[in-house]
Amino acid sequence: MLGLGTLGIVHTAISLVALAAGFWALARDKVIVAANRLGQLYLAATGLTAATGLAIFPHGFRIGHKFAILTLLVVAIGTVAATTGIFGRASRYLQAFCFTSTMLLHMITGAAETLTRLPPSAPLVTPANAFVFPYIMWSLVGVFLAVLALQLRWLHASARNTAKP
Repeated sequence: MLGLGTLGIVHTAISLVALAAGFWALARDKVIVAANRLGQLYLAATGLTAATGLAIFPHGFRIGHKFAILTLLVVAIGTVAATTGIFGRASRYLQAFCFTSTMLLHMITGAAETLTRLPPSAPLVTPANAFVFPYIMWSLVGVFLAVLALQLRWLHASARNTAKP
């Protein structure tokens, strides 16, 4: 199926769960929160997506593997920020940055895999038109920066509102 082995199918299914939970969390809570069930589902599915991605080697160690390692690192940093006071007042902001960054990583790798595989008979992106990738990636980065700016603004406003007597 789409050139995917069993592990690739499991990896894709888990990544779709992560994306759904991530978008839902962002829509509902404005940030991905490690302390609630939806955030925990997102983080667990994201971790499993990265771990299963590391085990897929049809073409050797590639950029997807580097993204998986980066994802695990960013999830770990965000989790430390969410569960300890080590970063002080910056913890909420760092958590938002880290967890939203993992959404960007999901979207970049997902876009690359989807566009080069679908539709199966004539993928949307081929070596002949691969020049579109940078435009897609920069568009995703732009959306990420806009969402992050809104999150940081919301976090700042909510911190200011809770600090008022």
